[in-house]
Formats: sequence, C-alpha cells, structure tokens
Amino acid sequence: MTTEPAPRGAEPPVVDTDSSPVTQADADVIVVGAGPAGSAAAYHLARSGLDVLLLEKTEFPREKVCGDGLTPRAVRSLVSMGIDTSTENGWLRNKGLRVIGGGVRMELPWPELASYPNYGLTRTRMDFDDMVSKAAVKAGAQLHTSTNVTAPVLSTAGRVVGVEAEVGPEKTKATYRAPLVIAADGVSGRFALALGLARNEARPMGVAVRRYYHSPRHDDDYLESWLELWDKVEGRERLLPGYGWIFGLGDGRSNVGLGILNSSSAFKDVNYRQLLKTWLAGMPGEWGYAEENADGPIRGAALPMGFNRKPHYTRGLMLVGDAGGMVNPFNGEGIAYAMESGEIAAEVAVQALSRAAGPSRERALRAYPTLLTERYGGYYRLGGVFVKLISNPEIMKVATRHGLPHPLLMRFVLKLLANLTDPRGGDAMDRVINGLSRLAPAV
Repeated sequence: MTTEPAPRGAEPPVVDTDSSPVTQADADVIVVGAGPAGSAAAYHLARSGLDVLLLEKTEFPREKVCGDGLTPRAVRSLVSMGIDTSTENGWLRNKGLRVIGGGVRMELPWPELASYPNYGLTRTRMDFDDMVSKAAVKAGAQLHTSTNVTAPVLSTAGRVVGVEAEVGPEKTKATYRAPLVIAADGVSGRFALALGLARNEARPMGVAVRRYYHSPRHDDDYLESWLELWDKVEGRERLLPGYGWIFGLGDGRSNVGLGILNSSSAFKDVNYRQLLKTWLAGMPGEWGYAEENADGPIRGAALPMGFNRKPHYTRGLMLVGDAGGMVNPFNGEGIAYAMESGEIAAEVAVQALSRAAGPSRERALRAYPTLLTERYGGYYRLGGVFVKLISNPEIMKVATRHGLPHPLLMRFVLKLLANLTDPRGGDAMDRVINGLSRLAPAV
C-alpha cells in the first residue's frame, strides 16, 4: 500500500488576511477528522473551554481497518476522557499478551504499574470511534459529519486560517475559519500534503490486513500474537518481518490479521490477503477461521510509523496521530499514540490561544513538536533499530527460538514493545528501558 502523492496543480485557497487574529472565526480550533486522535484533541480542547469544530467526512458508526486491540496505554487515555471501560458497557477486557512462536506458547500478563492500568481492551472501531467522538461532543465540541475537508485556507502570509469543505451528499461548498487547525485525517495526511508536508520514506512503514470471523474464541481474555509468519516464493519459504494476531471481541467474533514491515524486500511482493488465508488454513478447524464463518471481506491499511511526517507544527497547523506518523514501530499500535498526541496538542493549544496572536502565541505553539520528541523521540529511534534487526530472517529466527523460552526476558520485551513503564521509579526493567529511550538520539 502507498500513500497518495502530494497534490499538484491547484494551490490551497488564499484569503485576504495576514497573521493578525482571524476575523469572523467559526471556532477557536478546527479539528479535521473524528478518529481517536481528533476526538481526543477535541475533547480536551472543549473541556478547557475552547470553542471546537470537529469535522468528519463520514457518518458514524463507520468501518475502519484496525486490529481492535487496546493495550493498557490506550486504556489510560480512555479513562482520562471519562469513558466507561467496564464489561457492562460492551468492552472485552484482556489480561495480557499470549505469544506464540519458535515452538513456544507463553502468556505474559500486563505489568503492574502506577502509570497504567493492568488490563487491555477490545472493541471494534465501528463502535470505538463513535464512542470517543460522542465523548468529545459531550465535553462541548461541535461535531459535523459528512463534512469532507478538501483544502486549507491560507492567509496572504501563508498561514493556515481555516479549511474548505464539501458538506453532505450534495457536496455543498463551505468555508470554516479558526486561528488554529489540527489535522487528524489519518495515514493519507491529505491536509498536510496540501502544505507540502510529505512522508519521510526513510522511516518505517507497515501494512496490516484483517478480517472478522465468527469463532468460539471470541471471548479470549488474552491478546494473541504469532511471531512467525512464513511466505513461500518459488518453492522456498521465507520468514517475514511482522506478526499475526487473534483478538477476541466478545461479540461472537474474532479479529484475525497480520502486519508486515517495509524493512525487507519482501514488503513489495507479498500478497497480503493470500498470506492471511494461507496462515489461517493452518489453524485448528474448531477455531472457525474458515470462509463460511467470515464476517465481511479482508481489509487492509497502511501503518505510518516513527514520526514519518514532520514538522508536527507549522504555520497554524498541528498534526496528530497517523497524520503525523505516530504509530509505534515496535508493535504497530496506533490508537494509544493517536489519543496521547491529541491530548498533548490540546494542552499546547489551550496555552497558546490564551495569548494574543503574534510571536508569543507562535512560541507556545512551537513547543508541540518539542514535547512530542521528548515523549517519543528516543523510543521511536529504538523502534527503528528494532525494525531493521527483525528484517534479517536469521536474527528473527534466533530471537524467536532462543528468546521466547525465557519468561524473564519476555516480560522485559513486553514492556519494551508495548512501551509500558513507570517513568519515575519502577523496577529495574523500567529503568533500563527508560534509560535507553533517553540515551537514543531522537528521530
């Protein structure tokens, strides 16, 4: 899968204004996209008293390609938004990660930490995004669905001062203005591309495919990860840099899928849908992962990793979530970082907009990419090294066959891959991981 090239030809609309305060603003902040990143940003902005327009091109509920599994890191963000994560509210809780590979099957409970809860969750994106956007609306954000943002509106100085959109099935033209815009429009990053912010091809990228199946394993209380994915080319088997997953949803279905990294030559010539079918053909028949039990088609999506689009702030525009390439290179997790970046962006925006337009406000807004780098930069650099290592099949074989049999080592690996440590204090594993992240040069 590839992202769209930067638009050519038509330039973003320019309005006759300068960097002074936006006149006749429709909101304090416009958020483009009501996925986890955009809805989290809108929630925290509205909670702080700002007037927020949350623009979503589709209607809820809506389909979205995802593994539907949430680690404790994502759960923490949900709890901070006041969302009920109980089983009574339709969530399926999980205790940890079950790892399968190298002839070993091991269950690793989520670590007991002060900073994060000790449980994960599953829920389909169909329900999840709808729920998070409703939390933003409850906090005071104005949600406009069926509103497809087509371009930024720029001042004569080149600053983003609003958006152009097409509204409803009639695609009625509309313009919305605000002194700050947050782009949460996902991996395509079309809003950022319109400003010339292209994806950094040197950063990791992944592809994930998934399908729903009716299965007796739907209520599994562990997320399950298969660390060995084999593909056959010209009669030879090759080990791929990625993993497969089985996540029970608690509603009679499992989300079954796989993700592959672009760190090897195999990335471009793998038939991902066929690979998923071949992998599932080797599963026990009683699990139900067969065509007659499928619920919907195989769907795929790209995973933008390791800050692969920068800068995260420029000229009145902030990037959050997948639009800023914030997927974790270690494990492909995106929702936690989408929601966290939305919260960070909101905190910066609240402080910035309390100041008069001009140098002081701009100084506050420029703190956003610095905060992101401090939070994730070193960790994502380590993730980039990890991606390169596992692209070597021999290293991957050694890691799975000799690392998996050691529970203590695997508990360390779980903390590292899921980015679950206490930043202050913690145990020896936490201190090692935190120390490595601080020492690694930021991406």
